[in-house]
Amino acid sequence: MGSGAWSSMSYTSSMASRGVSVDSLCAANVNEFYKACCLSKDLDPYGVKIRECRDSDEHPNTIPIILALDVTGSMGSACAAVAKKLDEIMTSLYDKIADVEFMVMGIGDFSYDDSPLQVSQFESDIRILDQLSHIYFERGGGGNGWESYTAAWYFASRHTDLDCWKRGQKGIIITLGDEPLNPYLPAKYLKEVTGDHNIQGDIETNDLYEEVTEKYDVYHVVITDHAASAAHYMPRIDKSFGQYLDGQHLIKSDSDDLPQVITDIVMNRDFAPAVVATPLQVDADGIGW
Repeated sequence: MGSGAWSSMSYTSSMASRGVSVDSLCAANVNEFYKACCLSKDLDPYGVKIRECRDSDEHPNTIPIILALDVTGSMGSACAAVAKKLDEIMTSLYDKIADVEFMVMGIGDFSYDDSPLQVSQFESDIRILDQLSHIYFERGGGGNGWESYTAAWYFASRHTDLDCWKRGQKGIIITLGDEPLNPYLPAKYLKEVTGDHNIQGDIETNDLYEEVTEKYDVYHVVITDHAASAAHYMPRIDKSFGQYLDGQHLIKSDSDDLPQVITDIVMNRDFAPAVVATPLQVDADGIGW
């Protein structure tokens, strides 16, 4: 996986072949692109041992980027924007960095959704769009007040193998969502979804953050399209994510600005040798889950 290069011509042709009008794609018609009505076998994480991001003669200095989309009900505009602006994102990055490789994920709620984790391969060409189109936009979520964003951290930490890490550089994880960070991943459902039956107990977010940041720089983009929802959740979003991510890694954006935000994250990242991150200090009250 990961061979080839991005082409605007291929993007335009692929979208046309799907009958998708790029200019009119939005939250209201997001299912014109995300047509899957169930989990694709190609994106099913169950039993997946490793997703590889390998250097090659064509891409000798790979930069693995995981873009994990919250596919619950309120995220239609952001999911539409990623599909609509993918060519802009990829073209901008490839103009400056030739060896980026993208994995796309779909993230839901492990306690409520049928398909709370979907994972593609690492790719560098039009196959990124193809795999994105197979994401099941479940529109789920539940009443627990968070989504399972750390599922992206879990899979990245335990089920990816990166050549860049062997060169002393980290990959990048960017999660997109509009709810607070989950405090843990429930072991029961994590086993059912991934097939990792050796899990001994719930995976606490604090422990997982320390684990994943050995291999990845972690970012979260808070989607602010729905003003009322954003105002309601923002204090808890800031408090839950703020325990781990500083202002450079926790970013607020509306969907229209996502291409620039994603490009800036990659371009402004320090590609110095990897250094393990540690959680930020928080007040004595901790997080009010």
